[in-house]
Amino acid sequence: MIQEAYTLGQQLGLDVWCEDEAGPFQTVPQPGPSWQPQGQPAEQPHEYFRNGTAKVLTLFHPSTGEVRVHGVTSCTNAVLHGWLEQELTAIVAGLPPAPAPPTPEAARQAWERWLQGLKVSVPLPTELPPLRLLLVLDNLAGHKTPVFVAWLLSQGILPLYTPLGGSWLNMAESIQRILKRRALDGQHPQSPAQIMAWLEAVAEHWNKDPTPFHWGGKRCQRRQRQRERRHRQGGSGAYSRKPVRRRKPPSYGYTHGK
Repeated sequence: MIQEAYTLGQQLGLDVWCEDEAGPFQTVPQPGPSWQPQGQPAEQPHEYFRNGTAKVLTLFHPSTGEVRVHGVTSCTNAVLHGWLEQELTAIVAGLPPAPAPPTPEAARQAWERWLQGLKVSVPLPTELPPLRLLLVLDNLAGHKTPVFVAWLLSQGILPLYTPLGGSWLNMAESIQRILKRRALDGQHPQSPAQIMAWLEAVAEHWNKDPTPFHWGGKRCQRRQRQRERRHRQGGSGAYSRKPVRRRKPPSYGYTHGK
């Protein structure tokens, strides 16, 4: 369903966002490359003070590349849910008006279409607003708080949770690696406030010329081939549903002459 959200969500008139938390980042020298004169490598101090840690909350819009981040020193449910409610309210308010569904049954079917095949489904209330946004989240207990889930549904937002071991489905992790690398690699932050400021500044600079992300890389294609049991045949782009039987080479008997 998450892969379909990435590929079909926009075609169905739904906005798709991803959420994740990165960190903790420590106030220690960070490894990373840097430009230095030849023979004069950058040196990092071997003594440092642990002055606390920082985390970053991330909302990512793959189709446009827009990212919204917020630096925090702790990521309790109150902090995370408060920030998400503020940002998601602004995002939904900026969406074009949703077309009114012809019947209440059609409105419910638009929601249930994204819950098919789940062992544990999101409980939908009796009255539902038009579905506006799909939110990809990690499978954490804090993301399933009943009060928070009820608020999402009331805003027309359906959470899609990545399965256990499937965090690679969350594209917010990709943008977080990029931001972390640009903000911290090769640096020595002195305080959590400095870490948060650097990450937020890099995100602001990224949004000036964002890069859209598209689903369907090599890993996705490899998993698709495994699901379809494709067997590649050398020499072209052909494949077969079944492995080609290989003929055993003939066995030759040898005799020793006098």
